[in-house]
Amino acid sequence: ELPPSEFMQVADSTWLVLSVVSNGRAPSGSQATGVTKIARSVIAPLAEHHVSVLMLSTYQTDFILVRERDLPVVIHTLAGEFDIYKEESGECVPVTCDDVSNGFLKPKPAASPTLHPVQSPQTRFCVLTVAPDTLPAIATVLIDVLFYSHSPPREAGAGSQDLDSITFFAFSLIEGYISIVMDAETQKRFPSDLLLTSSTGELWRMVRIGGQPLGFDECGIVAQIAEPLAAADISAYYISTFNFDHALVPEEGIAEVIQLLQQRQESGR
Repeated sequence: ELPPSEFMQVADSTWLVLSVVSNGRAPSGSQATGVTKIARSVIAPLAEHHVSVLMLSTYQTDFILVRERDLPVVIHTLAGEFDIYKEESGECVPVTCDDVSNGFLKPKPAASPTLHPVQSPQTRFCVLTVAPDTLPAIATVLIDVLFYSHSPPREAGAGSQDLDSITFFAFSLIEGYISIVMDAETQKRFPSDLLLTSSTGELWRMVRIGGQPLGFDECGIVAQIAEPLAAADISAYYISTFNFDHALVPEEGIAEVIQLLQQRQESGR
């Protein structure tokens, strides 16, 4: 419904949303599946079959976006590990490989993925949610933060491992559930009694992947981060954007995360 605009870039692919649920149920509350928990079973196999993905973690669960044209490859890749369903008229209907086999081509082996630089800003972040009926109470502040308080993008050198700070604010509204990622200073602008976080109230640090816009044809970027973190049992909140990928990890584990990712980069050279 958005009118054409010279100020808007639109990727030339249509994307479908995959979500991983347990026992046929979507997670409730703040019990997310976690990007690192699906690193080996979903993310790594798709990367091996040269499927590009966008990853979106939310307060409630995690979503994997795949291009519609890649769906046959996705189904064939994941069918051995998962029961796969599609939604039709509000009902979940089982999907089999036969349903999407028309035109299926076995993917070519993926080339070795590019090891992108990883930057770690000093900014501390919060992962929050808010009850939908209280959204009007924070609307004014939310609009100000989203549209009027940001600074121009800062360009970091490709070899830079640390940034003093980064401007990052993510808001998602999915099926009535709201997720917000903001830095600790921005959080102070909102009414504290309306923002909900986990019982630990932990702060997060970020690693940002890519020294330049990544594009949508490259695969293995999420796996580059998720696999080593999964092996080390480190949770991560992952957000792919138009230009970069971002992984949030618990603040106390940031030093170990940077070390793990640097080791992976060195071993891949």
